Amino acid sequence: MQRRFISIWFCNLATDWMVRRNPALKDIPFVLVAPDHGKMKVTVANLQAQRDGIYKGMALADARTINHTLHYFNDEPGREIKLLTALAKWFIRFTPSIAVDNNDGLLLDVTGCAHLWGGENSYLTDMHNRLQNFGYNHRLAMADTIGAAWAVARFGKGNCIIENGQHAAALLPLPAAALRIETVITERLQKLGLVQIKSFIQMPRTALRRRFGKELLQRLDQAMGTEEETIQSIIPSELFFERLPCMDPIATRKGIEIALERLLDALCNRFVQEEKGMRNAQLKCYRVDGKIETIAIGTNHPSCNSKHLYRLFEDKIATIEPALGIELFVLEAPVVEDLSAVQEKLFAGNAELNDIGLAELLDRIGGKIGVQNIHRYVPDGHYWPERSFKKATDMNEKITTEWKLDRPRPLQLLKHPAAIEVTAPVPDYPPMNFRYKGKLHSIAKADGPERIEQEWWLQDGQHRDYYCVEDEEGHRYWLFRLGHYDVAKSYGWFLHGFFA
Repeated sequence: MQRRFISIWFCNLATDWMVRRNPALKDIPFVLVAPDHGKMKVTVANLQAQRDGIYKGMALADARTINHTLHYFNDEPGREIKLLTALAKWFIRFTPSIAVDNNDGLLLDVTGCAHLWGGENSYLTDMHNRLQNFGYNHRLAMADTIGAAWAVARFGKGNCIIENGQHAAALLPLPAAALRIETVITERLQKLGLVQIKSFIQMPRTALRRRFGKELLQRLDQAMGTEEETIQSIIPSELFFERLPCMDPIATRKGIEIALERLLDALCNRFVQEEKGMRNAQLKCYRVDGKIETIAIGTNHPSCNSKHLYRLFEDKIATIEPALGIELFVLEAPVVEDLSAVQEKLFAGNAELNDIGLAELLDRIGGKIGVQNIHRYVPDGHYWPERSFKKATDMNEKITTEWKLDRPRPLQLLKHPAAIEVTAPVPDYPPMNFRYKGKLHSIAKADGPERIEQEWWLQDGQHRDYYCVEDEEGHRYWLFRLGHYDVAKSYGWFLHGFFA
């Protein structure tokens, strides 16, 4: 496919932006100024000020002598770069590959994009109309090379499209400065009467290199297309993403749902072919007014199930405000992991964390209540119940210590054991009943004791004798006596957990 590029030159970017913020400045001469060696000097002058003879680098005092009613504002360092960066992000609706060009332009790689607008004429016209409506004075040019597009945008006549293979002819009548070379080289060429590109393009390359250096030849080759040149997009291009431009703005939930389904189907098909799965994804909705609505999801395991991923997005679609309409949908998957096909079991056994159904259930629960509210606990290398487990760093953390399954443990362990009143017959016998939160529980079955000693290397204290008990209603509890049984009853009884 033939590469195609667009260069956009903003003739008065900073002053046009000031007028956008304050329309009253539209027909008033004004400048932006900044301190320079103790003097305030003009950094940018609008068209009205330029017509009065005010130019960049002039002292503010001299400018105000020329025009006593001249308005001036403090310039902000790096303002143009910030404006161009914001414009580049807005231009993603036309192409995903955009770069900032110095302080006054943008470069777009539009290869394979124009057909979505019905052709290059409609494509360029749409860009021009939108920028014009924003109030930016600009020039656009499309060509096979970056150098040709840049040259025609700044030194050609109006907005134009250089047809495939015609960029060399378009460059010949342009001045040498159109090759993006340094001013010193341009002045040297002019002194020798080599004003236009056609006046020196046929000269021997050795002579050009000797007189003007390698830069002239490199820029000439780039403009002519004999040396490849690419742009470094300011918007990081995700390895896995899909775009869906809309011919008419979408303003309904149903339209958003259809767009999301198409994007997920396309992206998941790629995942299946490459044995990949996404861990998180973002849906970016570019509105007509320039604002971007974003919703995001995450998964516990890599997934390429488009239906499951759609359900995760579904609950968040209501937060999207389409306003006047959405003209571009972009689905990005910044975190992708390998996903091998898992053989299905004929006879399903116990579900584990790598079970797809369980992982998808956790994803849906996390989407509703927040992933931060779902916790996984893994065993820790301690005997004392409160220290026998710890919170996992993530759902996929590998267990390094096995759970102790030789004795029963409650499903719910209280953070702090609750003191209870117990009636027990003789030492080491299970209690007959206990009172917890004002309610008396008669014990029908009991098992124990299980003695758990303090971990003396961590803290001092008494041992615990644990009992698993079941009351008359069938509820099971984990009780313990702290310390040895004695006549003075210096020990205490506590409830520490609940069984299912």
